[in-house]
Amino acid sequence: MTFGQVKQSDVIIIGGGLGGTAAALAAAKAGLRVILTEETDWLGGQLTSQAVPPDEHRWIENSGSTATYREFRNRVREYYRRNYPLTESARNNPLLNPGNGWVSRLAHEPKVALSVLHEMLAPYVHSGRIEVLYYTVPVHAETAGDEVTAVTVLHTVKGTEIKLKGAYYLDATECGDLLPLAGVEYRSGAESRHETGEPHALDEADPLDMQSITHVAAVDYVPGGDFTIERPEDYDYWLQYVPSFSMYPILSWYASDASDTTKLKQFTMFPNDEGIVSLWDYRRIVDPAVWSLPLNDGEVTLLNWALNDYYAGPLIGVPPGERERHLKGARQLTLSLVYWLQTEAPRLDGGKGYPGVRLRGDVLGTEDGLAKSPYIREARRIRGLYTVTELDVSKELRGEGPMRYEDSVGVGSYHLDLHPTTVSQRTFYIPNHPYEIPLGSLIPIRVTNLLPACKNISMTQIANGCYRLHPTEWNIGEAAGLLASYAITNKVLPREVHGSDDHRKAYQQLLIDHGVQLHWSDAELEMQ
Repeated sequence: MTFGQVKQSDVIIIGGGLGGTAAALAAAKAGLRVILTEETDWLGGQLTSQAVPPDEHRWIENSGSTATYREFRNRVREYYRRNYPLTESARNNPLLNPGNGWVSRLAHEPKVALSVLHEMLAPYVHSGRIEVLYYTVPVHAETAGDEVTAVTVLHTVKGTEIKLKGAYYLDATECGDLLPLAGVEYRSGAESRHETGEPHALDEADPLDMQSITHVAAVDYVPGGDFTIERPEDYDYWLQYVPSFSMYPILSWYASDASDTTKLKQFTMFPNDEGIVSLWDYRRIVDPAVWSLPLNDGEVTLLNWALNDYYAGPLIGVPPGERERHLKGARQLTLSLVYWLQTEAPRLDGGKGYPGVRLRGDVLGTEDGLAKSPYIREARRIRGLYTVTELDVSKELRGEGPMRYEDSVGVGSYHLDLHPTTVSQRTFYIPNHPYEIPLGSLIPIRVTNLLPACKNISMTQIANGCYRLHPTEWNIGEAAGLLASYAITNKVLPREVHGSDDHRKAYQQLLIDHGVQLHWSDAELEMQ
């Protein structure tokens, strides 16, 4: 291992996922120099290396996100129009959905998202204002009192270490990995009802009871083909594994019903005339029906289903060996799902298996057809000046309408969607009010120059169920990048911005100038 290299910048952003990328873009636009690290070779997190098409609310085409997030979405559609042979109707459709997946209004290929993000970052990367360090993870942080003074990252391929120094440090890692290194106070897992007052919280807190992760795979289907993979080593285990909330094995066409998670719902593989919901077109990202020329053997979809939600154990708060075991277990579950689909999945015609299911690693930039990284729904969360809870967001609990914050830094909307957890295996889908993001949830209770920039703000596990989705993570990252910019420019601490009406309003004006929507309008709320 090689030591000794030091790099310095205004802002150090650890983690190149969706929040980290948005934070880097915002800080660079505001005139700062940024070093951005990423553990893989793809920026973009959920959209790219984790292969999760945008989960969004129904107003997303016109409102409820930042201007740069809408710019990203518009650029995705323009990328297809510029580079793909689309049919005339698809080309002229202002709401083009390239994959026509029903989970998203913009189901598209991860490589397209990656290309668009590179385009948006290009002026700042090419000019040197943003420097991206790939294949790097944080391994050490130095502090002096309540201030972070340096973060050391490891290049996982070269084995070299680099010390990064800046005025501000943003944690945009998928698990909140910088928080314990820097001694930042944080929560993980499930809080207790006594602590938060949330009706759906546990009786006793459990920091290891975390939402499931999913290792996504890309597949297409070639009728008459046989692409059956080698039987996964854990296949027999998963074939017999029955979740506590079900009477069927996880590898079956039965899963929790989102409209009532106390009940099970039947699914099947492909669209049909029997009224059974198909999963094939759920996260479909390639639909040749929108092309004027044949480019692919058929449709491509992403396996991010209840059938490969992995909740056998957490990644946070466990020894490294156990973490690696769970990461491998999540991969094994997804490979087992692929093998089950190819060999044993019941078909509506009475037969079994679809051997024409083929893993498509080329779609995800991998050899095995699985995403570069697992989709991690829950991170360590800072203990901040304000903590968002179920009581802030739940439609049933609030009744009279959404929570409005004087210090709002953005907006979003999504149900409180808790996937099965690693200890209690509880799962629920609670209707929400459109919500705002309070500035107080971005400011740690003690450390002065570290900010959360993704799904690691000060919120409970339950609130995380809605604040973890794409538009909100982007908004959090953008708000954090601009907060660092405001603090540096005005020589004040983030907590001073929060505590001063003048600074808070000036910072919020900076957000508005950059196209960040701070509040839902009455007209928008009337449409909910």
